[in-house]
Amino acid sequence: MDIGKILADLRQERDQVGEAIWNLERLVAHGAKRRGRPPAWLAKVKAEVPESETPAVIVQAKAKAMSTQAA
Repeated sequence: MDIGKILADLRQERDQVGEAIWNLERLVAHGAKRRGRPPAWLAKVKAEVPESETPAVIVQAKAKAMSTQAA
């Protein structure tokens, strides 16, 4: 059991959770309707998903879009 590796993994996970919280806080803070055309990823998600499932799917799609941009 390598304590250093465990700590590195936990730090990485902490950073990811912190980033997710930060993004969700931004979404809440900017809760008013935005003017203009929605981002392409949002329009695609809304077109593919029934409205009852939209909030959770949007968060997942945003996380996926951000992970592909970072890579």
